[in-house]
Amino acid sequence: MATVVAAFVADPAFRYFFPDDQTYAAEAGAFAAHLFDQRVRQGTVWLIDAGVADGSAGGAVSMWNPPSAASLPDQPLLDVPTATRARIDAYEAAAHTALPTEPHWYLGVLATHPDHAGKRWGRAVMAAGLERAAADALPAYLETTSASNVELYERSGWSVAATVPMPTIQIRVLRHSGTAQR
Repeated sequence: MATVVAAFVADPAFRYFFPDDQTYAAEAGAFAAHLFDQRVRQGTVWLIDAGVADGSAGGAVSMWNPPSAASLPDQPLLDVPTATRARIDAYEAAAHTALPTEPHWYLGVLATHPDHAGKRWGRAVMAAGLERAAADALPAYLETTSASNVELYERSGWSVAATVPMPTIQIRVLRHSGTAQR
């Protein structure tokens, strides 16, 4: 979860959820662990452990929802204040208005530890989910609040399908046709 916490320290959505620098690491870590726990049971978490890859810390991780779990059962998010949970719920409600109702793969988290940026590890772990989407002949969706992420995703075959404004951030929902790319 350290990879997610480090990768999203300046991410607009994570800073909307966890604005306090003093509690960011603990709350973001609890949230990342919650997301991981939901998806690992589905067999839709792919990662590169830098300790295995090159002996350093961090790595890259992608956490996907398969079509059968496009809406995972809600499990209580532990260890975050009520106000934080309210911000997460508001974000999710807004983002999900722009997601399709038909079957699709959903990339919930893609993170590369900053120490490993530029190594294409994010693309590698993302490719596993895109391959599953392609095998199912289904599109894949994700959302981001970072304009620079949009550019990165577009280079990997994603396109903006919708934009959802919120009071302090803008959510961009992206779609991938279902053809895996590395």
